[in-house]
Amino acid sequence: MKVIFTGGGTGGHIYPIIAIAREIKRTYSGKKKLGLFYVGPRDTLSIKLLSQEGIRVKTVSAGKIRRYFGIRAFLQNMIDPFKALFGICKAFRLLFYLAPDLVFSKGGYGSFPVVFAAKLLRIPIFLHESDAVFGLANKALAKSSSEIFVSFPDTENTDVSKMILVGNAVRREMLEGSAEDARKLFNIFSDKPVVLILGGSQGSQRINNLVLNILPQLLKDFEIIHQTGLKNFEQVRAESKAVTNKETERLYHPISYLEEVRLKHVYKIADFIISRAGSGGIFEIAALGKPSILVPLPGSAQDHQVKNAYAYAKNKAAIVIEEGNLTPNFFLATLKNTLNNPKQMEAMKKAAQEFARPRAGEIIASYIIDYLTQ
Repeated sequence: MKVIFTGGGTGGHIYPIIAIAREIKRTYSGKKKLGLFYVGPRDTLSIKLLSQEGIRVKTVSAGKIRRYFGIRAFLQNMIDPFKALFGICKAFRLLFYLAPDLVFSKGGYGSFPVVFAAKLLRIPIFLHESDAVFGLANKALAKSSSEIFVSFPDTENTDVSKMILVGNAVRREMLEGSAEDARKLFNIFSDKPVVLILGGSQGSQRINNLVLNILPQLLKDFEIIHQTGLKNFEQVRAESKAVTNKETERLYHPISYLEEVRLKHVYKIADFIISRAGSGGIFEIAALGKPSILVPLPGSAQDHQVKNAYAYAKNKAAIVIEEGNLTPNFFLATLKNTLNNPKQMEAMKKAAQEFARPRAGEIIASYIIDYLTQ
């Protein structure tokens, strides 16, 4: 049994694929040998993560539509259709050679050549839409799919006849962390509430700047674990030293990137989470039942992060602060008021757990296996 996964290439696409692949390997007991592949755009981190899971990676070029203005963006938009065409040709050859039984797509611009080639070869296609609104690639190819899985209720632009609401796949290992291990890893010694700040897999310059702006005030009340992003780590660490002293510096734990082995422990110890509004992060936060503030990335494709944030916050599981309102005083006051309100904290935890769908990966894996073994 051969399954090809594809997606845009960012962590938001790759981590759910890993979750589903793990569930397939846990539950598949068929006679045919299991072969799991990933075909998508070249990305160093994605290749590393997928290869560690025993998923064989093949790369194809893909064209990305840039929605911002400028000469460089204009020229790239002129070139990228040709990149997508080359990607379709290479994907066609790869799929013809590999002869997969099914293609599973997480969407994103990087998935389009693979899914389009699968359509031409009449290979069954399963789509999964992570966000509260369909991305362009999934929307364009939805009619060619056998199944459409969605993460959010009332997902926009959905063919309701094919829609299966499952949530976004979360690695079950992310729910198995240890607060004690987190204390040892980060030398957490105080009894102050622990606030985890995440800017997505790439980090967020805007969130980093906000944290540095109010860091002394934050450390009066909280212990902070802050994922800065690889590119911004050295700058953030240097600037944080300039605004902290020996006592408060011990309460601030900047880290460039939290891989799974550490993130699961950090999730466990966190009392509150500040995060962008990617679907993957939202569903992990929900599964853990953590109160949160979401700061959606402005200008994301189809404005999906804003829509994700408000879809999740609809039942009071989170507070949404858009970047236009992300002033230091307002953010600090919101954070303090929420953490100092036990009733609100408990209500947010309950709402998060009610929204969560921690079995999404298991359910999708069972659909794939049942489809291919029936």
